Amino acid sequence: MLGSTHGTLTTDSRRARVIACGEQPSPVVHGRPADVDDLDVSGRPLYADVPDLDRFFRPESVAVVGASDAEGRPNTGITRQLIAWAERVGARLHPVHPTRQSVFGIPCSPSLADLPEQVDLAVLLVGDPLPVIGELAEAKVKFAVAFASGFAETGAGGAAAQAHLAAAVRRAGLRLLGPNTNLNAFEKFRDDLDGPAIALITQSGHQGRPVFAMQELGVRLSHWAPTGNEADLETADFISYFSEQPEIGAIACYVEGLKDGRSFLLAADRAARRGVPVVAVKVGRTETGARTAASHTGKLTGADTVVDAAMRQYGVIRVDGLDELQDTAALLARARAPRAEGVVVYSISGGTGAHFADLATAAGLPLPHLSAPKQAELHQWIPEYLSVTNPVDNGGHPVGDWRGQKIIDAILADPEVGVLICPITGPFPPMSDKLAQDLVDAAEQTDKLVCVVWGSPVGTEAAYRETLLGSSKVATFRTFANCITAVRAYLDHHRFVAAYRSPFDEAPRTPSPSFRKTQALMRPGQQLSEHAAKQLLRAYGIRVPREQLVTSAAAAVRAASLVGYPVVMKASGAQIAHKTELGLVKIGLTSASQVRDAYRELTDIARYEGISLDGVLVCQMVERGVEMVVGVTHDQLFGPTVTVGLGGVLVEVLRDAAVRVPPFGEDQARGMLGELRGRTLLEGVRGGPPVDVDALIEVVMRVQRMALELGDDIAELDINPLMVLPRGQGAVALDALVVCR
Repeated sequence: MLGSTHGTLTTDSRRARVIACGEQPSPVVHGRPADVDDLDVSGRPLYADVPDLDRFFRPESVAVVGASDAEGRPNTGITRQLIAWAERVGARLHPVHPTRQSVFGIPCSPSLADLPEQVDLAVLLVGDPLPVIGELAEAKVKFAVAFASGFAETGAGGAAAQAHLAAAVRRAGLRLLGPNTNLNAFEKFRDDLDGPAIALITQSGHQGRPVFAMQELGVRLSHWAPTGNEADLETADFISYFSEQPEIGAIACYVEGLKDGRSFLLAADRAARRGVPVVAVKVGRTETGARTAASHTGKLTGADTVVDAAMRQYGVIRVDGLDELQDTAALLARARAPRAEGVVVYSISGGTGAHFADLATAAGLPLPHLSAPKQAELHQWIPEYLSVTNPVDNGGHPVGDWRGQKIIDAILADPEVGVLICPITGPFPPMSDKLAQDLVDAAEQTDKLVCVVWGSPVGTEAAYRETLLGSSKVATFRTFANCITAVRAYLDHHRFVAAYRSPFDEAPRTPSPSFRKTQALMRPGQQLSEHAAKQLLRAYGIRVPREQLVTSAAAAVRAASLVGYPVVMKASGAQIAHKTELGLVKIGLTSASQVRDAYRELTDIARYEGISLDGVLVCQMVERGVEMVVGVTHDQLFGPTVTVGLGGVLVEVLRDAAVRVPPFGEDQARGMLGELRGRTLLEGVRGGPPVDVDALIEVVMRVQRMALELGDDIAELDINPLMVLPRGQGAVALDALVVCR
């Protein structure tokens, strides 16, 4: 992460060091070096830099270094494909080879320095691209592509070689795609298709093939970025660029690992601001998948729970399979925003409709009952004994005559209906042919979404191949599951975009007074005592119990009388992580004699265990409420992350927690609570009162501020338990653990 430091280095000095090109390259925002208004309190950029990739995808001139026309050589096939691609995009191609006069009849230059003109793009067909980078810089080449493998995907030695390559590229001032990439960027795209296009980003070229093949089904694709090992240009760069292109309706990604979490979130934020959907398959859900992805591209796959949460936070639609990727991206690219969220299932079979409705309802799709007047209207054409509440069952025969179109039009005319889904489980000509045509005709006349599931395993029927696929208005699927996944993503995306407010706009630029108060408490590489950890919380306005730190039994008795019985007594020391397991906590003490005995017992245990104490805490006893945990951890990809969940002993038993990557707003904090399986505890159970959710949210937001300001200095922070009291009474941090980096 940018601006990573240790110890008590101030935020201002961290920001200054980042801008002055200290540990990392200077951030660039909008094509210029970042200034303080572009950076957060830790010196991290707040806005994505959008690279100008026009000349990469549409160069005026291209150099092919290592070009060949010798039969049987791999470079020959690549050169031939590049020549054809250059002709399609209108670029002048210049072969470069030290011993050839020409390649495929095109005059060949012996080196980059001998090129007849400055080129926009250089394609490097060489085993080691590093020695060529300096020549590219001298020739003022803007972009380069390196196909060579043997870099970070091979292990530590390859990673070091890739780091040298990346450093050379930065010094040269050019942009590099690869290494370990392929020719996907130079594929032939159909130019006879219209409508919004899909832009494709893949770290594995083969995994993009199903999406690319959708052109044969009438779905337009405009770009393919095979990012490979991402020594320089990365997935985030292409998301940012594609988000700005007016012809692109959706971005489809196959991601094995992220180069930098912050860059990815900034790119996703840019797409969300512009309302461009990003659909992604992200491998690494399992240990095996993560290990395989790392060996393939050399990336960090990241803790999957954090990756998943970060994607949801910024509206990236995560799907599991390539079939879901292609269907969901195609729908989102082509469909307009919904007029309403209601989904109606329309079928010729009661069984089909009931089956689909069950699956759709379980997936969270809203299937409203049609109004009584609408049902009466439909029964003009559908027998009375058939249900038309939703799903709508027409019994079959009406689709074969004039009634079929009337039924479809009537459903779409309902103001509560935004999506019509018609599952056709198998062909039954001629009725299925007419049904397909009626659906296409209706889709042409409405601004609502019409979806068809063509269930035939054959897929050669004219109703499917010609009628349905011939329409750019009807979204056609082959499976129930993919249709439901895509429609849910469609509704979720437009709901998300309508409410989206970029958290980066509100992220703090300058440190708070709390930050300055806490600097003396930091102990690099050490764990703070509970007493010091609670001082840290107090500095950020987080409530802790009434308590005093004492160093004698007599002082403990005096403190107990001031705090008020009953009290809790806890040993406080930097070496103690789990006090309860060591017997270093005494609760429910109600007398001076109990306090004296507890003090002696706690200090004796600490002495026996060899634990150094800074004293014993005499604390107010807080009992009535729900125990929660709020914390900060440091993720490899995203840096500081904030977690909230059920606390106390339940945190390790139930593992019921939600996570977000700062910055985030209060709406996201409330969304975290909505993800918890045990969220009903906050509402009051078995006669208990509802708790102070607003106070809990306030603690989460204050902890987020700590993560933003102290994230480079804190390896771990746990408030556990945070006792959330009944509504209107607040929340109290009963214990806290802080480990400094």
